[in-house]
Amino acid sequence: MRLYGRIIKGKKILKEAVAENNEAIPYNDALERCLIGVCKELDVQVPMWLKNNTSEFVNYKRTFFREEHFVEAIKFDKLEIRAE
Repeated sequence: MRLYGRIIKGKKILKEAVAENNEAIPYNDALERCLIGVCKELDVQVPMWLKNNTSEFVNYKRTFFREEHFVEAIKFDKLEIRAE
């Protein structure tokens, strides 16, 4: 699995990162490891994964995390992740 992440403020992309996991593990575990890897590369905290994120990711292979997904304050509008 390969997961792309980018930090967006307004209409501007501030940072991008990629994380990959090729281990023979369940999809959920690979997704979690890649999300943690992307967040580490982007130097942001790992967001809370909510029900709407699951729906978006299943249907579109993409989801967004906004301020309500983070415990601490963020300095950007959203974190987007997408799988390929």
